[in-house]
Amino acid sequence: MLSRERSQQLAVEEALESIAVDLQGEAPDLILMFVYSSQTDQYSAMAKAIAECYPDVALVGCSAAGVVGGGHEIEHEPALSLTAAVLPGVQVEVFHLLPNEMELLGDEPLMWRRRFGIEPAAEPSFVLFADPFTCDTNLLIRALDDSYAASPKVGGLASGGRSPGETQLFAGAEIHSVGAVGLVLRGNIVMDTIVAQGCRPIGAPLFVTWAENNVLCQLEGRRATEVLSELYDSLSFDDQKLFRRSLHLGVVMQEGEQEYSHGDFLIRNVIGMDPESGILSVGEQLENGQVVQFHVRDAATSASDLEAMLSRCKQDLGTARPEGALLFSCLGRGESLYGIADHDTNLIASSLGNLPIGGFFCSGEIGPVGGRSFLHGYTSSIAVFRPQYSQLG
Repeated sequence: MLSRERSQQLAVEEALESIAVDLQGEAPDLILMFVYSSQTDQYSAMAKAIAECYPDVALVGCSAAGVVGGGHEIEHEPALSLTAAVLPGVQVEVFHLLPNEMELLGDEPLMWRRRFGIEPAAEPSFVLFADPFTCDTNLLIRALDDSYAASPKVGGLASGGRSPGETQLFAGAEIHSVGAVGLVLRGNIVMDTIVAQGCRPIGAPLFVTWAENNVLCQLEGRRATEVLSELYDSLSFDDQKLFRRSLHLGVVMQEGEQEYSHGDFLIRNVIGMDPESGILSVGEQLENGQVVQFHVRDAATSASDLEAMLSRCKQDLGTARPEGALLFSCLGRGESLYGIADHDTNLIASSLGNLPIGGFFCSGEIGPVGGRSFLHGYTSSIAVFRPQYSQLG
């Protein structure tokens, strides 16, 4: 539910009234709350109002520079998004992790499983919201992948703050400015994931023949900048313009495929190049023998990529009916990319049906590519929820 009331008290009252109507008086098990960043000083009052209305609800969320709800995407202006869910047969747990706690847990799967009290066989799903200034998000998602390899993880970094302490994380009645909060869901629920990175390939897939950390030295035995220059000369005028302003490198996450398509590449920025030495620096650790392909991004490409990923999701769902979705979209998408409001929300609705969609605009998005979870940029990471089995059965 979405409220654009500038008064925080009126906003939460309006959103709660909408929830009561939509749920026909039934109490929700879960509410996700995303608040425009300038309104977080009233979070405690908002949380109190929600708790008074629904004493047993699990509440989680964060501050944001823009929120998603009620079929709309509201950017850079006051708004409150409450997404409520009735989840029969689902165990819902809200958690908060401090930075030093994550460091102590480290890369030990057994320690992380003890922390949550959940074994992989329970098939939990994770929704994560992290502070961009104090949380080692890469450590968090790597540790969760190692501890719960088959479990989906989605989410994003809280946005709207320019320095530590300016972004807020919500867990129940508590407000935090460090670490990460999140949800663990298990039982009668399936969380399908979509990661639309908004890029299309140019040129051909290439083998990395020399790389050191995030420095790409050779492709197919040739200097990286030489290959890149040759690729540029082969492009159309329009693609050359995109090349100059939005060049990215896609890294294949699952080797051995005969062909590569949407979702096979982890997209990372090309940070810089040195024509004299022939090297490129990119935003990802590279290894010799990996397959990579250069990519470009623009509004049309981002739209078609999301359409393709949604089409694949719809096909995979078959006759299963999704009940709701969460959208975690980059601050670089939205109106600034497409020139229109509600673009990604409308695409989701047109593909998967008119289901409730909540979420926010992130400083970084969490989602899986090739069986592993990553922190992305310029991405829409989407969670689509459905029951695992019918309650009527």
